[in-house]
Amino acid sequence: MNTQEYYLDYFKTRLSRFLDEVKSEPKYLYEPVKYALSAGGKRIRPVLCLMSAEMFGVKAEMAVDAALGLEVFHNFTLLHDDIMDKSDMRRGRPTVHKKWTENIAILSGDLMSLVACRCASKTEINSKAVLDTFLQTAIEICEGQQYDMDFETDDNVTVDDYMKMINLKTAVLLAGSLKIGALIANASQADCENIYEYGRYAGLAFQLQDDLLDTYGDAKVFGKPIGGDIAENKKTFLLINAMNLATGNAKSELLSWLSKEDFDRTEKYNAVKSIYDSMKIKDLTVAKIDECYAIADSYLQKVSLPESQKNVLRSYMDSMRSRNY
Repeated sequence: MNTQEYYLDYFKTRLSRFLDEVKSEPKYLYEPVKYALSAGGKRIRPVLCLMSAEMFGVKAEMAVDAALGLEVFHNFTLLHDDIMDKSDMRRGRPTVHKKWTENIAILSGDLMSLVACRCASKTEINSKAVLDTFLQTAIEICEGQQYDMDFETDDNVTVDDYMKMINLKTAVLLAGSLKIGALIANASQADCENIYEYGRYAGLAFQLQDDLLDTYGDAKVFGKPIGGDIAENKKTFLLINAMNLATGNAKSELLSWLSKEDFDRTEKYNAVKSIYDSMKIKDLTVAKIDECYAIADSYLQKVSLPESQKNVLRSYMDSMRSRNY
């Protein structure tokens, strides 16, 4: 197995080559695609796909088309999410719909989804299973996005509802990336399912960590202002648990902040965070993250490979677990 740095560098090189080959006309269709894909990011999904393929015995080259498809599709979802959320910035740059227009962003996003499918379809080994997994994952991500939008007007979202939503919106893409790599390597059905479940639980932990960092992270390291979820009354694991646990004055104060349409963002963040602190919401979230990672590792242990062949993947996930960005 190669190092995690190798897989990231390898993918960046192939992505750069891919972007060089993207058409230039019509300008306002293709230019936003290049812009979105060149904005950086952790490239977690394609790296997981390449790692999984090599872990199960084939060269990364065999999985690179699928890895490109996964990254293009992920960025397509971000592009459309930014339109739905009316976000102005992404990775320190204006979002596509702000730099151009919403109509341009919608059409360029549509194109990205199709290009992603075409990339995935180029896989030579287990091509039908790879494409089926890719398309099923794409469908589930759309379902997760709809649940996320539904939650904006639903005052009765439970922790289970939230976990279901992030499973679909975030976790299945990490899981699918690992499974696609395994399929390309012709891994057994049991190994494909176990590596999928490993990715799914790690993906749940990953999203919960994002929730935590949005409130408790360092803005300079996190890459964007913290407190956005609090400002937007986003129903995260933190807020849902706070609503369930709060009583008396804390409950009244929390409800008051949630109902305000005109407020000072910093004041609201400090007030709500103080309520979270009083109920140890951070500790509760960290415990849930640890639980998800423990379940994930139990599935990785079931994968029928020597532990030495799993070390690069485990190390990579450990680096994700300890991240503060």
